[in-house]
Amino acid sequence: MEVIIMKELLEANERLAEENRAYFSDRHILAVNLMGSPGSGKTTLISALAKELAPIPVGVIEGDIASSIDADNLEKLGIRSSQINTCGECHLDSRVIRDGADKIDLHDAIVFIENVGNLICPAEFDLGENVRLLAASVPEGDDKPFKYVPMFSYADAVALTKCDLQEAVGFDGENFRKGLRALSQAPVFEVSLKKDTTPKGIGELAEYLRKKYEAL
Repeated sequence: MEVIIMKELLEANERLAEENRAYFSDRHILAVNLMGSPGSGKTTLISALAKELAPIPVGVIEGDIASSIDADNLEKLGIRSSQINTCGECHLDSRVIRDGADKIDLHDAIVFIENVGNLICPAEFDLGENVRLLAASVPEGDDKPFKYVPMFSYADAVALTKCDLQEAVGFDGENFRKGLRALSQAPVFEVSLKKDTTPKGIGELAEYLRKKYEAL
């Protein structure tokens, strides 16, 4: 019975995802589903990318279990944002995305859907996005691709964040890539956004997204 319910849930989500895809296409929006663990640096990554992607407008559909902390902080930076609180659900689904997109009301833009911090549930739910970007932070360890196979399998690109901590935490980049390459050929962008230092790697990731946007 549980299998049947899950199948019906995913099928309903897929139908709405296709509607979302058409909505984004009609407005010339590149939708980026940004996934990752809590604390992997998703919001910081978005704020840095918004600067690099200018003059392309950037908006954010912010998903959290509770609070509007991240959306409020992004708004202070001039990044148009809408908040979705899942009230306990561990992921966003297609049903809520349209409302979030309507609230930011952008055309000819890149819209980030910052998913709930989780390396399991978000992998199963298509939101109608163009790009699945996974933020994996160095302090989480280099074994994550081996442990969270669906998430790393579905990612179109990986932002390896907090790279300035590699030596401090003993992160083995070769092992990380070995695990990822067993699943996917997704490009890896090594990013460091440490405060009071020059950002590293963000330009390359922004260029990747810019090309995706220009190809719409």
